[in-house]
Parts: sequence; C-alpha cells; structure tokens
Amino acid sequence: MAKSDSFFIRHTTNIGNTATFAQDSIDLGAYVDALGKSVLRIHNIAVTMSDSTGTTSEVTATGNAPFNGAAAQFQLTTQSQTDTVLPSNKSVISSGRIVAIGDGNVPSGVWESFDNLPQLWTNGYLVAVDTIYLGGEASANFDGAVYCSITMECTVETMSQASAMALALSQQ
Repeated sequence: MAKSDSFFIRHTTNIGNTATFAQDSIDLGAYVDALGKSVLRIHNIAVTMSDSTGTTSEVTATGNAPFNGAAAQFQLTTQSQTDTVLPSNKSVISSGRIVAIGDGNVPSGVWESFDNLPQLWTNGYLVAVDTIYLGGEASANFDGAVYCSITMECTVETMSQASAMALALSQQ
C-alpha cells in the first residue's frame, strides 16, 4: 500500500452549552477517492475543549452551591448524526468527554476520557468516505459556548478499487 508523508487536518465545531447536539461536516474530497483507490489513514487525533478564543471554558456556580459541574462530549463519525451515539456505533472514528467542576471561574478540576482514538489502534483508522462529521454537546453549566477543536495527523494511501469501495460502503 503506497503512503504519503503525514499532514494535519484541523477543524473546530461550536458545540454550544445547551445540552443540544451540534455537528459540522469536514470535507475530505481532496484526499479520498474510493473509485480512484485513494483513502485516508488517521494516525492520531488531538482534541481541545475551549471557549471561542481557545482559552479555558468557565464553569458557572449557581444557587447556594459552592461548586457546580459541567460536561462536554464529542464524536468524530463517518456518517451524519442527529444525536450522540455509542462508541460501538460503526460510524464512530473517535469519541470522548470532559467533566469539570468549578466555582464561577476557571474549573478547579477537569477529568477527561478520550475513549476511542486512532492512536490507540496498531495502524490508525482508515477512512474511505469523502465527508466526516465532528459533533458534540456541552451542558448549560459552562459560562458560554464550548468549542471542540481537533487536529488529525493523516496520510493518504492507495488500495485496490474493490477494497476501497467496500470500505467506503461499510462506512456510509
């Protein structure tokens, strides 16, 4: 299988702070052409949850409670979704979440669980569809909209036309 040098694809999606699923598409048409035997291999994904400027999202304290919790989750899929799906869904490339507690300022504690990343696999993740989707949602206890940014390290590879088409069909 022929390989290119690695390159990076970056994308940011505003997942809000209303506990409502939001999603953007990422065009891979410049890299993927199943009929032309070209597929994308994602080797690594780095994920950041932030505010619109790239800094830490604040967690709002409410009522008499000294601390409040907030959560945000993301998923990268080969099919468009209307809501969050389980990591066992065949379209999931990557998924994860953060949970934060705070008192109205920068969170005093943040826990992350990036449970499905291509770098966890021996050979990354092959993609044969020309569009993938970054979606997610965040709870209302964040002080403003949460932005999910990903950076993917990728290579372009060739497969036989039959293999590339079979992979593309399985990811739709």
